[in-house]
Amino acid sequence: MTVLTKGNQVSRQSIEKLDLLLLILETIDLNGIQSLYVLSNRLDLDHLLPNKVTIWKLRNSNPLRKSYVHNNIKLNEFEALIKITVEMSKYLYPYMREILQSKEDHEENSVIWNDFNKRFIELINERFNTDSIRVKKLLNQTENDEIIIKCLLTLTLCSSNQGYQKLKNLLFNF
Repeated sequence: MTVLTKGNQVSRQSIEKLDLLLLILETIDLNGIQSLYVLSNRLDLDHLLPNKVTIWKLRNSNPLRKSYVHNNIKLNEFEALIKITVEMSKYLYPYMREILQSKEDHEENSVIWNDFNKRFIELINERFNTDSIRVKKLLNQTENDEIIIKCLLTLTLCSSNQGYQKLKNLLFNF
């Protein structure tokens, strides 16, 4: 499945995946939406993402959200969100590594993983439609660990020099 459908629109699956990655970053960064906005300005994306509300509206193109609005997110807007995701991943890389390590070393560092997982579940409950079967999967402890780990690994891989292209390719081939 590709990121594009007819008319240069972004696929539903790609929007869901990118929004989930952004939610993971927001789980780590308590000032997530503010950080996303600051990064959009730093990357000179303010013509596409002029304010926090615009970012929020684009993310509400995710059908899993409570406040889902059927927007036709444009490719350049989607790419701007990818750029922000990559930059935020670079900034949060040490924290992501620590969270992943805490999962591996569960006996010694369970507090880090448990705190992260608790906040992630809170954000899912707050922002996503919990009646959806796919969202219930995110809330299921045994299934969400695997999803979180995959997302964190994806984000750590995007923190490299070719991160933008890697994430874009992943989402295009999602």
